[in-house]
Amino acid sequence: MVTIVIKDRKHLKEAAASILSLGGERRLYAFFGAMGSGKTTIIKALCSELKVTDTVTSPTFTLVNEYRTPGGDPVYHIDFYRIKKKEEVFDFGIEEYLSDGSYCFMEWPELVEDIIPPETVRLYITVMDDESRILKIT
Repeated sequence: MVTIVIKDRKHLKEAAASILSLGGERRLYAFFGAMGSGKTTIIKALCSELKVTDTVTSPTFTLVNEYRTPGGDPVYHIDFYRIKKKEEVFDFGIEEYLSDGSYCFMEWPELVEDIIPPETVRLYITVMDDESRILKIT
């Protein structure tokens, strides 16, 4: 397990570069953390590092946002927060997103953890009293 500290927004770019480096060839990332812990903000920083050309927003209502890199490669951003039954993720084709080989950033993965591949990079976010974030990465 690796720990990254994000003291404030100024450190997001550096943290995002470290997260992608730690992931190596892996493209699936699952973000665990309480509401307001910064999952979407960190994903925005990761997309910035990947040079995503689209505006990155939370897919809470759409469930999946698809962005593009300058080379046209897709980057998926999935939010499982509104999922009530696991069957719903199969209805929108979760298997395709997870097996596509593209970057896939997932918020609230604990709701479907048993279907997320074991090689997924897991990031556990804790908000500290000083508002910094501690990321534990496996």
